[in-house]
Amino acid sequence: MSEIKYYSEEGLQKLKDELHQLVAVERPAATAAIAEARDKGDLSENAEYDAAKEAQGHLEARISRLQELVANARLLDESKIDTSKILLLSKITICNTKNKATQVYTIVPESESNLKEGKISVTSPFAAAFLGHRAGETVEVVVPAGKMTFKILKVER
Repeated sequence: MSEIKYYSEEGLQKLKDELHQLVAVERPAATAAIAEARDKGDLSENAEYDAAKEAQGHLEARISRLQELVANARLLDESKIDTSKILLLSKITICNTKNKATQVYTIVPESESNLKEGKISVTSPFAAAFLGHRAGETVEVVVPAGKMTFKILKVER
């Protein structure tokens, strides 16, 4: 039995899009590459055939994994999430109390984290420090360099 994972609507759609791309485009291309390599003769000494079969194996494993993820995915109902405190899918604006730098992050499921997009994993120690807190509160976060203090300026969905 696989583990149930929660996704935002955007995150689940990305998984489905990737699965469709692999099944509809890459799988037929891998099959064609194998057929082309097979047509070149003796399979026992055909490195191109071996490489194509290996690539197909990796592709099929990825397709299988994505199918499993999609089958066990649960969509988060954002309408039922408490917006008064920081939870999963909260968009937070925080200010470093020492240097006054302001940052905006969205707390997302682990599989959707992307620091370049300002999406931090709910399982990260940084995000976990803010969970349950409200706008106006000050939170102390333990980082490798020591402790940092942040003021929560805004919490939104």
